Amino acid sequence: MSPIQTSSISPAVAAARRRAILLVLAASATFVVSAALVKSIGPGIPLAQIILFRNAFALPLLLVMVVQAGGFHLLRTRLPWRHAERTFWGMCGMVGAFHGFVHLPLATATALGFTMPLFLTALSVLLTREQVGWRRWSAVVVGFAGVLIMVRPGFGGAALPVFSVGLVLLGAFGWAMAMMSIRRMGEAGEPGVSIVFWFAVASATLAGLGTIPVWVTPSPREWLLLGGIGCVSAVAQLLMTAAYRRGETTLLAPFEYSGLIWTMFAGILIWSEWPDAYELLGFGVLVGAGLYIWRREVVRAARARQ
Repeated sequence: MSPIQTSSISPAVAAARRRAILLVLAASATFVVSAALVKSIGPGIPLAQIILFRNAFALPLLLVMVVQAGGFHLLRTRLPWRHAERTFWGMCGMVGAFHGFVHLPLATATALGFTMPLFLTALSVLLTREQVGWRRWSAVVVGFAGVLIMVRPGFGGAALPVFSVGLVLLGAFGWAMAMMSIRRMGEAGEPGVSIVFWFAVASATLAGLGTIPVWVTPSPREWLLLGGIGCVSAVAQLLMTAAYRRGETTLLAPFEYSGLIWTMFAGILIWSEWPDAYELLGFGVLVGAGLYIWRREVVRAARARQ
C-alpha cells in the first residue's frame, strides 16, 4: 500500500494526517512571512545582524520547546563537533537564503531554495554511497535545467543577477549538507530539540561576532522587523516540527512546495514582482523534478518495507 493512501487506515490516523498537512501548509505560509520581513528590511541592515536577531529573538520560544520536549537535560550532547558541522552548513544556508530574499524576487529566491532536494540526492551518493538510479539522476539534471531557464544566461537584460543566484544555490547546498549532518546526529541518538536549540545558540554567537565590524544601529521600524523575523521564524519552526511529529515525511514533503505559491502572491501584492514566462517555466520544471524525486523516495521506502 502506498504511504499516501488512506483507505485502510483508522479515522484517528487519517485525522492526524490531515492535521499534519494543515500544519505544514501553515508553516510554509509562516516562513513566507519571515522571508517577506527579511525583504522588507532590505540591504540597509547587514546580513550578519539579520541572522543574529533571527536566532536571538527565537531563543525564548525554543526554550519553551525544550521544556515541552522533556527538560533541559536533553541539551546535553556527546556530539559537539557534529553540532559545529551542522552550524557551519546551516549558516551557509541562511546567508544564501536571506541574500536571495533581499536581492531577488521573493518567489524566485524561494524556488531556487527548492534545489536542496537535488543537492541532497547527489550528496547521498557521494557521502553515504546510497544507490541512486538513472531516474533520480535524470530528475536532478532536469531540476538544474529549470534553474538555467530561470537564470537564462545570455538572454540579455531580463536575466537574473548571476552572483545572487549563485549565492542562493550555495545556500541550498549548505542546507542539504546541514540535512546530512542532522540525519547523522539523529542516527547517533541526538534529540531533535538539542539540534535545533544549539544551532540557534551557535549561529547567533557567530553572527554576533560578524556584526562587530559592520554594525548598523536599527531604526525603530527595523527593530520591529528584526523582532518579527525572529519570532515568526520560531513559530514556523514549531509548526513544522509539530507537523512532522504527526505525519510521515513521505506524506508531508510535497506540501512544503506550497511556499512557492505564497511567495509568488506576496511578491506580486507587496512588490509587484510579476514572474515572467521564463521564471514560471523554470518554477514548473524545478518543482516537477523535486516532486519526482520525492515520489521515487516513496516507492523506494515502500519496497524496503515489503
